[in-house]
Amino acid sequence: MEVIGKIKMIGEVQTFGSNGFRKREMVLTTDEQYPQMLAIEFIQDKTDLLNSYQVGQDVKVSINLRGREWINPQGEAKYFNSIQGWRIENLAQAAPSQENLPPVEQFQTTDDFTEDEPDDLPF
Repeated sequence: MEVIGKIKMIGEVQTFGSNGFRKREMVLTTDEQYPQMLAIEFIQDKTDLLNSYQVGQDVKVSINLRGREWINPQGEAKYFNSIQGWRIENLAQAAPSQENLPPVEQFQTTDDFTEDEPDDLPF
């Protein structure tokens, strides 16, 4: 799954537990009629993917949706969802520049053909 938008915030890398689990969050604002602000987390070695990005950049982020169940001390089940990023692309670099495009061919208009063909239309 992919989402496209503008980077609103990039958090610092956070480390948890004795095993050194790493997590880093970013917030992406989508470009829709009703923009959404999505918190996307990058974990472990994927936290480094955000190092070369800045607030305000337009990006495409490849994501996975994650869900988990937690049973509270009273025995009730609670459910949590998260959005986990695993790839990020800068859209400004991905868009082809005008310099690299082949030249546009000039097409003839119908006016160019009228000299060769007789004008026998009744109107």
